[in-house]
Amino acid sequence: MFFETACLITVSAPLASAILVGFFGKKVGKNFTNFLAIGGVVISTILSFYLVYELVFNDRPDFNKNLYTWIASGEFQFQIGFLIDRLTVVMMTVVTFVSCMVHIYTIGYMKDDPGYHRFFSYISLFTFSMLILVMSNNFLQLFFGWEAVGLVSYLLIGFWFKKPSATHANLKAFLVNRVGDFGFLLGICGIFLVFGTLDYYSIFSNIDELSKAKLPGIPLLEIDPVTIICILMFVGAMGKSAQIPLHVWLPDSMEGPTPISALIHAATMVTAGIFMVARMSPVYELSSIALLFIVVIGSLTAFFMGILGLVQNDIKRVVAYSTLSQLGYMTVALGVSAYSAAIFHLVTHAFFKALLFLAAGSVIIAAHHQQNMDKMGGLKKYMPITYWTSLIGTLALRGFPGFSGFFSKEMIIEAVHFSDSMYSNLIYYFLLAGVFITSLYSFRMFFLVFHGESRMSQANLSHIHESSAVVTLPLILLAIPSMFLGGLIVNEFLFNNFFQDSIYNDSERDPLIRLGAVFHGPLAMISHSIFTSAFWCAAAGVFVAWYCYLRNPSIPSSMAQRLAIFYYVLKNNYGFDKFNSTVFAGGSVRLGKLLWSKFDILIIDKSLVNGSAKIVNVFSFFIRKVQTGYLYDYAIAMIFGLIIFLIAFVYL
Repeated sequence: MFFETACLITVSAPLASAILVGFFGKKVGKNFTNFLAIGGVVISTILSFYLVYELVFNDRPDFNKNLYTWIASGEFQFQIGFLIDRLTVVMMTVVTFVSCMVHIYTIGYMKDDPGYHRFFSYISLFTFSMLILVMSNNFLQLFFGWEAVGLVSYLLIGFWFKKPSATHANLKAFLVNRVGDFGFLLGICGIFLVFGTLDYYSIFSNIDELSKAKLPGIPLLEIDPVTIICILMFVGAMGKSAQIPLHVWLPDSMEGPTPISALIHAATMVTAGIFMVARMSPVYELSSIALLFIVVIGSLTAFFMGILGLVQNDIKRVVAYSTLSQLGYMTVALGVSAYSAAIFHLVTHAFFKALLFLAAGSVIIAAHHQQNMDKMGGLKKYMPITYWTSLIGTLALRGFPGFSGFFSKEMIIEAVHFSDSMYSNLIYYFLLAGVFITSLYSFRMFFLVFHGESRMSQANLSHIHESSAVVTLPLILLAIPSMFLGGLIVNEFLFNNFFQDSIYNDSERDPLIRLGAVFHGPLAMISHSIFTSAFWCAAAGVFVAWYCYLRNPSIPSSMAQRLAIFYYVLKNNYGFDKFNSTVFAGGSVRLGKLLWSKFDILIIDKSLVNGSAKIVNVFSFFIRKVQTGYLYDYAIAMIFGLIIFLIAFVYL
């Protein structure tokens, strides 16, 4: 009974905080607002760890229960319920813990903002929406949480709504995600057409029927309907998890305050697509075409989005493009059926990426809200805590042996290497190139911000100091799992059947089975790392960053001049934004003008409205002639009418 109550409180506490802070925050003051907002997410975090303890250490069976019926239509019922299994509790723990750190960090970052209470209300509501998404036991509830996350992200990205760039960014995020969500909704409709239910267990327990199913109304379709459903669902994941070509919204979301950048990019919104595909693993294992589509999209995202991080000057945008690249790695893992490896990297990435974003925010605070790395430098001696925690986050992102990111990223690369999926060898080299690029842009950022000569004005430099304790405390708490968590859980997550029935793998396709045969523990993995290609690719990236940005800083500018065309392409995001604005946005405007000028004016106004008026006017002109007022005219008309009636009656 307490287990069920704990589930309800976990998801309800952030919602209660959001409502109370939103309506009464200004009246009760900042201190009580902090208590309400942080108290709600702390309760959720503690109870999430309790649920982990019950399922993992006490071997409690999975909890799947419908709480109430939302909509009933004939025999079909839309129900609200929870599915609490090992996959769910892992996501809940990550979401609540990172959210808790962001809430604490917000006290220092947003202390002087006039929208202080509103921001706390939004991020608490964001946490609630994500918990609804991961705890759902049916696709309808999943979609509700999915859309709620998108809605609140719109509010948070455009939090500073008086800035035109912020309003443009949140509208862009909203519209791009609607494209993905349309495909996601079609996929859910396809599942309902086949099964007549949206309940996870009902679908997964009858998964063999899906392999033989045909979509109603499409009898001649040659493509397997499972493939159609999987690809449509993944289109939704492409929007939420920012995969090419639906990635364009994520870098622009940096217009929001830094705490929400950390929350969106680390553990919540962008990981929703990864979680959804892992949850649907029994369905995806039926379609090799869908898995191939996923792995291609993921590899392209991992490689090409990483390159964009090399030409960014905004510190938050560099971290944002690193998120895109790492999401590509997770997607590749999904595509080669290494779902556990994808979730493993999701977990480790959540901590070190939140750390990097919050460290970037600490730098921005100290630099008087300056975000251009070209105007920083030499901050190591002024901000020691931010420096060392940033170094830990950078090493974890780079995949330095022993750090959390090393274990998760290395396992994805090796899973691809051991995979027998199509093009796995080519994708393997794409990922190795991505390792080099990741090291290069991450240490480029680190060196430009903390090392070398200061490029700040003397007036600003004199006011530089370490951030307050409410800012540095989350950095320290996030640095700990960024260092140690990966080595502690790698064996359990990947090779010890941690997820049990939460994730399904076809044993013939699963590369982790073959990888497990050569895995001898985290220490052996660390000692062996020097002999791997990934290690030397990462080391090469660090060396190039050191040489180009510390040893000989004139090289980057000269390279940009020599390769001006390529630099222009990269600075303009490969032309995606231009293409979207010209073809989709501009095309929609032109289509609207065409429909207005040709259809609305010519057909609606002139033909239907004005034309019908003219017809009525002409008709009424002749009708008026019949109304003479003379009795004999009406009698003659009646006689003619009677004659016509008789003729029709006799002959027809």
